[in-house]
Amino acid sequence: MTRTVAALVLALLALVIAGCGDDDSATASKGPSGTMIMATTTSTKDSGLLDELVPAFERTGDCKVKTVAVGSGQALAMGEKGDADVLLVHSPDAEETFMNEGHGASRTAVMHNDFVIVGPASDPAKIADAPDATTAFRRIAREKAPFASRADESGTNAKELKQWEEAGIKPTGSWYLETGQGMGETLTVASQKLAYTLSDRGTFLATKNLDSKLLKEGGKDLRNNYHVIVVKAPGTNADCAKAFLSWITSAPIQKEIAGFGVKEYGEPLFFPDAGK
Repeated sequence: MTRTVAALVLALLALVIAGCGDDDSATASKGPSGTMIMATTTSTKDSGLLDELVPAFERTGDCKVKTVAVGSGQALAMGEKGDADVLLVHSPDAEETFMNEGHGASRTAVMHNDFVIVGPASDPAKIADAPDATTAFRRIAREKAPFASRADESGTNAKELKQWEEAGIKPTGSWYLETGQGMGETLTVASQKLAYTLSDRGTFLATKNLDSKLLKEGGKDLRNNYHVIVVKAPGTNADCAKAFLSWITSAPIQKEIAGFGVKEYGEPLFFPDAGK
């Protein structure tokens, strides 16, 4: 082989190696991308939290978010069918069943707030001085005071039904109003009908033009925990879902969650839980 031919071969090899290196670099630098479907609760939407979180996440990379705000039960059903990539929900018992049945790759605590019982300022069932939520529900049933239920298999609806069960009551009759709607709409119905209802604190504070008053709060039985679940199903955008989980549980975003609502309402609407 002449010196000229040898030099040409070496040059060609160098080009091939350089080309392979560029491909590897491009592949390595490319992060998750595509559309990620997030099924979440109406409370995260009605409180305004999603309006803050979704655009902020989209600015971090190439993942675009399509949000479907439904009750937690519907969100979990979407995940079970593989119709959502990630879930942001607050129905602990149903979430544990979802995970035990193998539909979730991971379930991570993200934040919490609390449930509150709201109703007419006159408080006909006298729940404001009840020692706990269970007693409050018993008093509402005893007086047959109007109560507006979401009746939509949401996390809030599941919590409400659990409270009735703990109170030993099966709510029926004209006093028990089933709206079949989200939290904001149900709060509006309760206000119009002078009815009691169970709400997450954030949506209650964010819903305008209500005559209802916060009458019962506090206690472990009214804590409202939110988790992010990365769905495990064929064809889901797992990369974007995992990126979202890492992002929302990061220290800077947890700090943002802790401050959300303080300026407008004088108190946070959610409290961060990641890493605890």
